[in-house]
Amino acid sequence: GEVVRYASFDGTEIPALLYMPHQASEENRVPAVVYVHGGPGGQSSLYYDPALQYLVNHGYAVIAVNNRGSSGYGKTFYRMDDRNHGEGDLMDCIYAKNYLAQTGLVDTARVAIMGGSYGGYMVMQALTSQPEAFAAGVNLFGVTNWIRTLRSIPPWWESFKNALYKEMGDPNTADSVRLYRISPLFHAHNIVKPTMVLQGSQDPRVLQVESDEIVEAAKANGVPVEYVLFDDEGHGFVKKENQIEAYGRILTFLNKHLKPQEPA
Repeated sequence: GEVVRYASFDGTEIPALLYMPHQASEENRVPAVVYVHGGPGGQSSLYYDPALQYLVNHGYAVIAVNNRGSSGYGKTFYRMDDRNHGEGDLMDCIYAKNYLAQTGLVDTARVAIMGGSYGGYMVMQALTSQPEAFAAGVNLFGVTNWIRTLRSIPPWWESFKNALYKEMGDPNTADSVRLYRISPLFHAHNIVKPTMVLQGSQDPRVLQVESDEIVEAAKANGVPVEYVLFDDEGHGFVKKENQIEAYGRILTFLNKHLKPQEPA
């Protein structure tokens, strides 16, 4: 990986990690994946990530975006997405396509967005609020209804809940109006691109119903939708056999929708 930086829609400098497959050239422009970390407030860093490496090894450029709100870049940057989730931070991810175009090595008509947890939310927010921005989306256990998710935080996570309410908004107040506006489930009729959703049925943070409902809504639009549900996983896939299946299914999905089909 290589640390890169690019200007977002408002001039804010966005750090990211760029992984480029060896076969990429100006004569052989490759498809790409914009990867969004979890959080909100997480950070992608230069360490071995088997899922990303797997995609790069199969010919995909990957840009792991540390959008506004990511940790590790100071308090001002960290707080830039407060009460601005799914808006400014999403545009940071969309503007990553501009950087990919500048490399001359990526076919920007074949760029997908992928992420887990909050990153999965960003995938669905992109597909519903900016439906033409990406060619496909891969959502791993992402929030689709912020009102329900914030209200479902159990009492033993009180400190976590208070911090999240301060950053996201309180769903039991007038903040619910904005939370409704940035919840992909309520705008799923806008989904027009191929969509893949992966979920663990034992997930205590992002409930299975979040994925069930967005899958059902996307299918109603007549777009290609794939749903992978693991009965023995929670918030993140920890069993090696499930990781292998998940990564393999993701690669097959991306190949189907981002790579030209071989002639018969």
